[in-house]
Amino acid sequence: MHKTHQAVSGKGSPLAKYQDVMVGSRSWAALLYYEWCMLLGPLPGAIGMLLRQLFWPRLFAECGKGCLFAPGIILRHPGRISLGSSVVISEGCVLDARHSSAAVSIRIGDNVILSSNVMLSCKNGTIDIGDNCGFNSQAIIQSCGGCPVNIGPDCIFGQQCFVIGGGSYHLDRLDIPIWKQGNRVDGGVRLEGDVWLGGKVTVLGGVTMGRGSVAGAGAVLTKSVAPYTISAGVPAKVIKTRTAEPQA
Repeated sequence: MHKTHQAVSGKGSPLAKYQDVMVGSRSWAALLYYEWCMLLGPLPGAIGMLLRQLFWPRLFAECGKGCLFAPGIILRHPGRISLGSSVVISEGCVLDARHSSAAVSIRIGDNVILSSNVMLSCKNGTIDIGDNCGFNSQAIIQSCGGCPVNIGPDCIFGQQCFVIGGGSYHLDRLDIPIWKQGNRVDGGVRLEGDVWLGGKVTVLGGVTMGRGSVAGAGAVLTKSVAPYTISAGVPAKVIKTRTAEPQA
């Protein structure tokens, strides 16, 4: 919060602030190309999609073949975003890759689908998403203060899920506001492959969800869970372990 406020309201010209916050580069070439691509952003229908498919891949650090970009996507620091092949980014998604040093702060694997209004947000953190993941509408994935979020392949996210690494502030001092005390380093979040989060699940920093684990709708995970477990509640507790069904 503090660094973003400084970047927007601190010293420097409005153009330089815009380049630092939105584009991620002081290069005039990068600025002009970013502006051209943002003009294409709201265009509806097949023409808009085709023009974005033609011009947008050059915005990113990497972009595989067959990626589709719906109208109304917001990009910040696109040069720090890596996309695999056949990635689908739907209407209203926000990909905010702001970072002071990382060459790539958001990495998305192959065949990933971001439904409408999904947000991937870095505040000097990193997000890594494996292949074949699906994010339902309004899911939020956030990494702050060097606490990474690593998501393995084949994970499923319900509507309005919230996963955050580094989301808690220090509370040790009473003489200064909480937001000035900085974020706690919690090690981030790790979801191993084939994890399923139901609607409105929250996963907090420091949590690892083992492979094949499930969190029921509305659960709040504050502690790590083992592979193939099913968790539910606030705070979430393991209620069951998945076992293989007998084959007929």
